This record gives sequence, C-alpha cells and structure tokens, in this order.
Amino acid sequence: MLDRLRSEVRKRHYSLSTERTYWAWIVRYVRFHGLRHPAEMGAPELEAFLSHLAVERQVSASTQNQALAALLFLYRQVLGVELPWLQQVTRARRPHHLPVVLTRAEVGALLAQLRGRDALMGGLLYGSGLRLLECLRLRIKDLDLERGEIVVRRGKGGKDRVTMLPGRLKADLRGQRNHARSVYDADRALQLPGVDLPEALARKYPGAATSWPWFWLFPAERLSVDPVSALRRRHHVPAQRLQRAIRSALRRAGIEKAASPHSLRHSFATHLLAGGYDIRTVQELLGHKDVSTTMIYTHVLNRGGRGVVSPLDI
Repeated sequence: MLDRLRSEVRKRHYSLSTERTYWAWIVRYVRFHGLRHPAEMGAPELEAFLSHLAVERQVSASTQNQALAALLFLYRQVLGVELPWLQQVTRARRPHHLPVVLTRAEVGALLAQLRGRDALMGGLLYGSGLRLLECLRLRIKDLDLERGEIVVRRGKGGKDRVTMLPGRLKADLRGQRNHARSVYDADRALQLPGVDLPEALARKYPGAATSWPWFWLFPAERLSVDPVSALRRRHHVPAQRLQRAIRSALRRAGIEKAASPHSLRHSFATHLLAGGYDIRTVQELLGHKDVSTTMIYTHVLNRGGRGVVSPLDI
C-alpha cells in the first residue's frame, strides 16, 4: 500500500511532506481499527476515527481535515474506491483567525536580534513578502539584483510570480551569493551529485543539477541524504533553523505576540496596505489566487476596504 500511495502522490507532484503526512494518518487509521485493511472499512469506521480525533484527542479542525484529506486520497486514488459515502463525509469547519501582524517597530526590533544569514532571510520574508519555504528554495538564477526583482518559482499552488527585492539587502545578497559560490565550487571539486531539481528537469536538462544558476542561494552547511533519490548531496538550509532563530529573536526583543516567520509576510502585506498601495497590487505580490484572501489584511488594519474610521475617533 505504501508503494501505491507513493506512486499516486508523486504522480500528482505533491510535496514530500504531504506524502509523509498522508502515510502517517493512514497508519493511525489502520491501528485505530485493530489493523483491519482499509478496503474492508467504510463510512462508519471513517466517522468513528474522525470523532475520536475531535473528542478524545481534541485536535483542531484543520488537523481533523488533514486526516480526512489523507483518508479520502487513500480510498479514491490508491484503492480506487468510489462510493457515495465519500461525498457525504462532513468536514470540520475551521474557525477564522486574524493573522498575527507585527508593528513596524516590532519588525525592526525582531530583525535587529537576528544575525548573518538569519537576518538576511528574515529581511526577505518581510521586505519581499516571501513564504518561509519560498525563501529557502531560492536559486541563484531567481535573483535579479540590477532590476531589483525576485522570481518565486513554484510557490503555493505551483504558481510563479515576481516580487520586489529590497534595495537595502542588495549588498548582503551579493555577499551571500559569494558564499554560495564557494560552497558550490567545493561541491564540484568533490564531484558531488547536483542539487535537487523539480519534477523531470533533471532528465530534460542533465547538466542543470550541477550548474551554478540552479544552485541554492542558501545552501545547507552539511550534506544530507535525499529521501527520494537516496543520493547524498547538498540541500538548502532547513526550515527549522530559521524558525528557531526567529523564536529566540522574539524572546530577546521582548515581543510577546505569538509570531512566527510567516508573521513577517503578514506584516509585509499589512504595512503595504497601510501605506496606501491598492489591494490588487498586494495580491499580486503575495501570489494570492483570490483577492478575498488578501482582504483579511484590511481587517487587521481595523478598517474595511473603504477606510472606515470609528465615529468616536472623529
């Protein structure tokens, strides 16, 4: 079953983390029902498992929906089961939370506590509105320092977009690119396998994996084993490193908000809207498919799209 699951997930170009998450939920589902095969179970067993998660495990609605998505993928795509009850399974309703946004002063205090490469990556999250993995997966060819642009490849939803490159970071980015070049040259001297490439590009362009333009802007300090190809090669900086650095920086800066690296992206959008930029421009920079997703930042500003001001303040 694991081989079939892996085949179906990779055929649809889902991420490795999605593949691992789906398998983990399927294992929990099978163990919950005494190691019965999923093909022998149906709607009652699925509903019982979801109820167990919500009532006894007290998981959030998003976690419950994640488990449901994994199990529906199992039945529909792996086992090929198309039964009416699959359409009748109720998804938990996710509560709508406003994003955590830092003030300009808090952003400055946070970035001041970061050092070196962490400070540069934090500056890109806030200055360019990048998601965490979008920042970590930047390649050398994605930067255009002369035009002040960053090309985000295969962002959320598999979409490409162009966003601005903060002028204040150009000197640091040149330094980081020089550091990446020294790592690249050392890897080539050792004749290590090239970096990971998306989808079938490695077969289409055999030399791309070992070329300089495709190398990571933020290469990891150590080599690691690729879980898909089993090759020992250079990956980008792990996400946990920047997450830990920002948690520590928040603590040192005395910021008590439950912020994360993604809060810098939220702050980017909110501060642009507060500065008078139109919402369509912000939507394009963030890569949102629907403008309604971008509209949430007008609520963070405590004003609607028409700039309503409290009558008490007037």
